[in-house]
Amino acid sequence: MRVGTFVLAGRFPGQSDREALERAVRAVVAAEEAGLSEAWLAEHHFVPYGTCPSATTLAAHLLGRTRRIGLGTAISVLSTVHPVALGEQAALLHLVSGGRFTLGVGRGGPWVDLEVFGTGLSAFEKGFPESLDVLLRWLRGGKVGADGEQHRFRPVPVVPDPTVPTGPERSTAGPPVIVACTSPGTVRLAAERGLPMLLGMHAGDEEKAAMVRLWRETARDAGHDAETVACDRHVSVGVAQIGDSHTEAVETLRRALPGMLRQGLAAHRTVDGRKRPMRDPLAYTELLCELHPVGTARLCADRLAATAETTGITRFALLAEGSGDAELTEETLWRLGREVVPLLPDTVPGPAAPPPPSVPSSVRPPEPRPPAVPAVTGPRPPDFPVAGAGAPMGRGRGRAETSGWIKSSGRGLGGETGERLSSPATPVTG
Repeated sequence: MRVGTFVLAGRFPGQSDREALERAVRAVVAAEEAGLSEAWLAEHHFVPYGTCPSATTLAAHLLGRTRRIGLGTAISVLSTVHPVALGEQAALLHLVSGGRFTLGVGRGGPWVDLEVFGTGLSAFEKGFPESLDVLLRWLRGGKVGADGEQHRFRPVPVVPDPTVPTGPERSTAGPPVIVACTSPGTVRLAAERGLPMLLGMHAGDEEKAAMVRLWRETARDAGHDAETVACDRHVSVGVAQIGDSHTEAVETLRRALPGMLRQGLAAHRTVDGRKRPMRDPLAYTELLCELHPVGTARLCADRLAATAETTGITRFALLAEGSGDAELTEETLWRLGREVVPLLPDTVPGPAAPPPPSVPSSVRPPEPRPPAVPAVTGPRPPDFPVAGAGAPMGRGRGRAETSGWIKSSGRGLGGETGERLSSPATPVTG
């Protein structure tokens, strides 16, 4: 398994954008110190749900702040940027980082971004396949031109050339590309091109397993070889919160995350005025607690192992900032790397963590804990916390398989039933 973190950089009530971004930077540095394998950076425009407008720019900064951890975008929105511009940035980051960069792309949503950046609704509704193909051709180097509906330009040389031997293995394949998939159509699109999937936190294990099955069937039908069909590079996005008890971890998220979700998701505006009903933030928080590793270290390890067994996915990108508190986020990442990862089978080690004396006291590994209690699988106990949804948590102190793709009983956070956002965190069409 490869365990990494997903960095949303959401602004919680009472915080500034600077505080949200500083927490994001600290989270990636802490993830490397904790020995995690990868960090995935979200990208949003004009909403406090995510304060990073350019995942590639933040990746560039963090590639300079770190030395060994892999950095990826989750995702760069291809509907609002020219694929050649994005390809140039990806090639640059791939070469200067020694192969530590992965480009995650997706469709995004029908937001006002399309108007502001001048790409229009058609780029979202039908332009993604063409843009993706131009991007992939660019990352193969040589000369690239285009004569499609969305993009038309004469052949030009690819500079810098991403196929220059790079990294410890001297790879000539260019930066890896991964596609955010939240609908059968995008699953097939990725599979036909042999590209791995980034699957969002709103989906349960059974839904993700079905998407992996569809991907493999489509890849096989497209003529890909057995090694490609058996792809082990898909990434499952989730939430992680580690506490001394399951109740403590759930309470931490229930006190802070709904407030961020409420103000962040309500700020989205569609380009054409279509209505986008939003899921209840508290109910969504509770769903995330059921689907993902939230609880003691032992419970979190068991949850990840169960997801891997059900889905076949062995790469994880886990949101650790659900408390809204920078120090608690760092502590969660440290415990994830030092308490949870060692319990997982066949874990691929990330960068070695520094010796304990150099670790800040806020993220220093805690004293050994008593044995963890089993996961709660029955009805919610009478003392289950019902906390207010609002400000970030400070440092004081089951499993549902629902989501929209297979058997949704409701609506996604950003869209109507059956629609999804190409974002690991915010379900519209992707």
